[in-house]
Amino acid sequence: MNHLRFSGLPDAEQRQALEDLLRGEPAIMDLLDRLEAFSLRDGWLVSGAVYNTVWNRLTGRPALTGIKDADIIYFDDRDLSYEAEDKVIKAGERHFAGVPLPVEIRNQARVHLWYEGRFGRAFGAPLTHACASLERYASETHAVAVRLAGQEMEIVAPFGLDHLFSFRIVPNTVMDNEETHRAKGLRAKSVWPEIELIPWEDARCF
Repeated sequence: MNHLRFSGLPDAEQRQALEDLLRGEPAIMDLLDRLEAFSLRDGWLVSGAVYNTVWNRLTGRPALTGIKDADIIYFDDRDLSYEAEDKVIKAGERHFAGVPLPVEIRNQARVHLWYEGRFGRAFGAPLTHACASLERYASETHAVAVRLAGQEMEIVAPFGLDHLFSFRIVPNTVMDNEETHRAKGLRAKSVWPEIELIPWEDARCF
């Protein structure tokens, strides 16, 4: 199996490949169908449920291998209280009941309120829409979001998809996230040894 068969292809072809791979995984499509029906404001499926599914399918591993949870982001700045977000989270627990992964739902409009207290470093300016958070992920490779809009699949990938299809975890140095980049990369390599983990200091080479 040539797991790198989509590496280096034009962006349009990689986007089609991503869509085809995700549509071929029933558990992920169930998640996306439920997400669309949940009608979150600016809601997207992000992180491992997306990129780990790609790696599993391209290496022939069983569905959901190495996927810890399904991360769903949304953006609603009408009420930035914890209580408002918690209400959405609890509604999500009911809506996504039966999904074979824990579902984590987070309002990206609130991240700047708690990030520094949790991670000990500044987050910067508040986000203005859900997918703006992708630009601050510790690794460019992981910055992919998808959702359904009727029969169409929408994809947001601010750094493109070639790192993903090249099995290459590349640092995103916009924030001081070296520890997170390395930890997530080492965990990924333990599941998918095909992965190349790019050191933080080599980010400029890519």
